[in-house]
Amino acid sequence: MIETTVLAAAGGEDLEGIQLLLPASYDLLFGGLSFLILLVLFWRYALPRAQEVLDKRADSIQGGIARAQAQEQEAAQLLSQYREQLADARNEAAKIRTQAQSDRDEIVATAKAEATVAADQVKQQTNAALEAERGRVVTDLRKEVGDLALDLASKVLGESLKDDAKAKAVIDRFISDLENSAGKK
Repeated sequence: MIETTVLAAAGGEDLEGIQLLLPASYDLLFGGLSFLILLVLFWRYALPRAQEVLDKRADSIQGGIARAQAQEQEAAQLLSQYREQLADARNEAAKIRTQAQSDRDEIVATAKAEATVAADQVKQQTNAALEAERGRVVTDLRKEVGDLALDLASKVLGESLKDDAKAKAVIDRFISDLENSAGKK
């Protein structure tokens, strides 16, 4: 019964074995022509478009790689410039530090010199003031010693010697002799 169904489907011919699996020659002819037409259409239209899309993708990938390489080179250049600028900045900072230290040393030396000059001036003024005070004290002492000597001589002699110019000259000479003898010792 199965055999009769296969015979009826095959168009009434009696097919056996492997021929049962093979298509009819007209199916092979139309199938082959259809395949060739599709192959030509595919080859003619679809394949060039697909190749075009693939070429565009390849170009965009290559362009992306080229842009990435260019950006990498640019980044390397910027890094190099940054390092140079950093080195320059460090050198400049070192120069500024050195200049500041030398300026500081110069200012300290100038301040010391000015302080020394000011100290010398103060010393000279103090010495001058001391000499003036010493001279005033010596003058005052001479006057007092002279007055005391006159009073003492007046009491010893019993006469007033205060108005006598000769007495004053004698007293001055006596005081000078005292100073000279004190200066030699």
